[in-house]
Amino acid sequence: MVCGGFICTKNALCALNILYVLVSLLLIAVAAWGKWFGMVSSIRVVAVVIGVGIFLFLVAFVGLCGALKHHQVLLFFYMMILFMVFVVQFSVSCACLALNKEQQNRLLEVGWNKSEATQRDVEKTLNCCGFSNNNYNGSCAAMCFQNSSQSCDKCSNIIQQYAGEVLQSVGGIGLLFSFTEILGVWLAHRYRNIKDPRSNPGAFL
Repeated sequence: MVCGGFICTKNALCALNILYVLVSLLLIAVAAWGKWFGMVSSIRVVAVVIGVGIFLFLVAFVGLCGALKHHQVLLFFYMMILFMVFVVQFSVSCACLALNKEQQNRLLEVGWNKSEATQRDVEKTLNCCGFSNNNYNGSCAAMCFQNSSQSCDKCSNIIQQYAGEVLQSVGGIGLLFSFTEILGVWLAHRYRNIKDPRSNPGAFL
């Protein structure tokens, strides 16, 4: 059978959703590994990453079941959900790529002020204290703070050195991944409208 037929489209859709399953399991494993070894102490960050992994796993599971059974309803909901995810992810990726230095700094400061656990993680990892000033309220997780003979740098100075590269990488990866999602929507739409050659010729699609 030529590529683009029923079997080929089914196999392509199954392969794409197996890839999504692997990515979702990787996200969950990385979040659990970071929490287990104390690299990330913020429960909120871990919960968000695990939540994204579980959501992606469920979407991929629906797509995989729909592809294996040629189930019209499952494939329809899979298309709708995947298309909405594509719109959100494409928008966020473009925003990451378009942010200038001033916008990056404002975004980082907002994120910094939202979670004390994240502040401790950053201070410990980057060996710095405070975001844009040295007012640590008498506490800081950095090694330099424990050493009275060593002065601590502001975290904003260190974060900004890597923020641009990180946002560019995240935006690029997100943009690339979003195109796989629109590919999944196209494959699911095509697959829904292809007649199963093994079924009754007079049966509904």
